Amino acid sequence: MEKFLKDYIERMRPVFGRLPEKTAHVIASAFFSFKFELYPKTTRECSTALSQLPEGNGNDALKKALTIADAYAKAFENAQVRPDVVPAFTDAEQAFLAVNLSPELNEDPSTLELDNSLLLLYAVAVIASPDDEQALDEHRKYVIKMLDTYKRALGIP
Repeated sequence: MEKFLKDYIERMRPVFGRLPEKTAHVIASAFFSFKFELYPKTTRECSTALSQLPEGNGNDALKKALTIADAYAKAFENAQVRPDVVPAFTDAEQAFLAVNLSPELNEDPSTLELDNSLLLLYAVAVIASPDDEQALDEHRKYVIKMLDTYKRALGIP
């Protein structure tokens, strides 16, 4: 799954390579705070990043990913298993996601939305936040484990 992740990051590089480093750092911080279950911080970082992103060119998918991470952070902070409403990526936003499964292979659509959100946040941070490179690299196994859960559904041997 390492190659899968590497290919995904390279596929996203042209889209998010010009994102301001400051914004990318906030996105990296949102990823890390979610991973470490610092949900109020996740909410703050998602809100900050959302206010800094312009419209278009993949940013709509990135905004949706931040919105989904924020919704889950709020739900988890309130001891909910998942948000009451999980925003879904649109068909146009699917092109920016790591894992695209047909409905019959997608056993848990809400979890896939969250995982794709975190994968996109991670990829954008890797691409555009050089200050976070070492920390992101140290948490790559977490992302690989996330991708491993979809290995069979993706048809990867």
